[in-house]
Amino acid sequence: MKGDPTMWGDMMAHMESFGWGHMLFGGLMMVLFWGAVIALAVLLVRSLTRDRSEAARQRPTALELLQERYARGEIDREEYEQRRRDLQRH
Repeated sequence: MKGDPTMWGDMMAHMESFGWGHMLFGGLMMVLFWGAVIALAVLLVRSLTRDRSEAARQRPTALELLQERYARGEIDREEYEQRRRDLQRH
């Protein structure tokens, strides 16, 4: 079987029957596959970074935190006014 010339001839005839169309289609499919993998990676990175930036924008300001502490009764009016003035200076 190792040196059987008809086996190799049959394989070559089979390969030639596919022609250039199948080779081009296979190449195109490989490009599309890797393009999809890269696109998914880019979308994943963008979604992860977008979540962080949105979370940073939703953080309350120092003045809002101070107002919340005053509303909960953690600080009195005098301390609230003093800290508010300090925050407005900076």
